Amino acid sequence: MSINLGFWSALKLPIMALAPMEEVTDTAFRCIVAFCGRPSVMFTEFTSTEGINSIGRKKVAHRLNYTEGERPIVAQIWGLTPENYFKSAQLIKEMGFDGIDINMGCPVKNVVKMGACSALIKNPSLAKEIVLATKEGAGNMPVSVKTRIGFKEIQTEEWIGFLLKECQPAALTIHGRTVKEESKVSNHWDEIGKAVKLRDQIRESAKSKEQNSKIGEVDPKTLILGNGDIQTLEEAYLKVAEFGLDGIMVGRGIFKNPWFFNPNIKIEDITIAQRLEVLKMHLELYKSDLIDHKNYNELKRFFKIYINGFAGSAELRAKLMETHSVEQAIVFCQ
Repeated sequence: MSINLGFWSALKLPIMALAPMEEVTDTAFRCIVAFCGRPSVMFTEFTSTEGINSIGRKKVAHRLNYTEGERPIVAQIWGLTPENYFKSAQLIKEMGFDGIDINMGCPVKNVVKMGACSALIKNPSLAKEIVLATKEGAGNMPVSVKTRIGFKEIQTEEWIGFLLKECQPAALTIHGRTVKEESKVSNHWDEIGKAVKLRDQIRESAKSKEQNSKIGEVDPKTLILGNGDIQTLEEAYLKVAEFGLDGIMVGRGIFKNPWFFNPNIKIEDITIAQRLEVLKMHLELYKSDLIDHKNYNELKRFFKIYINGFAGSAELRAKLMETHSVEQAIVFCQ
């Protein structure tokens, strides 16, 4: 097995990534983030490998919609069987994605009970089978993994070490909590830093073995991104420096500031008119790309992203929440 970095090798360090978030990072919202301040890479919502290979494929296929303006774009997938990962990887490759990411970190109980996502932490042999099957289906497209530092307890050396040695993903995004902890405790950034040191030790050991056997150069290293509780771009850069990371993946921080990744813009300088302009753009993108796939009420979760922090924002947001269509909401953006 070898590490194929693919597009990851062309990204400037440190890498700033928009996290895959359920019912959030659809193509419309990713276009908005790209407009406000493009991150290094973006991920889709996580898509079921079982669903995309079933007769109900149409119900989940919209999750893999994307535009050229969102590149580099990575499709995140989850599921149970290596065979469906292989088939999904083939499909994603045909669709022209830049990479594939495997969800091994979602803590949602119903998903965990199925044995998928973060439950794979307890089943490393299946996790390896899944990675191998995905790599085989992906061909020359890089495969990455997003995970946590353990299931019931911290298992950084055991679990992360296994992924680095046995699975060799192009990139490994580590959320610094266990599955049991969910988001109830502070993020264990020291454990993410430990993972970086572990990666470097494994690489140095591989180099030493190659030198002793006079074989060619060791594979490029797996890139490690930290994830958890990052609220500002400045904080992201501080974590990179403190823990020697290759990058940061930002999730909930984007809800407070869609201009998060733009180093030249301070959120407090964004005018009400600019906020309404971007909201209108989001509404129009939803109407053109997603109206046939998503309930309008799901769009309302985004209103607070744009309408907050100014006099009258609560009242305007309340009026928007009472709307029943894109056309009604656009009236308030004029």
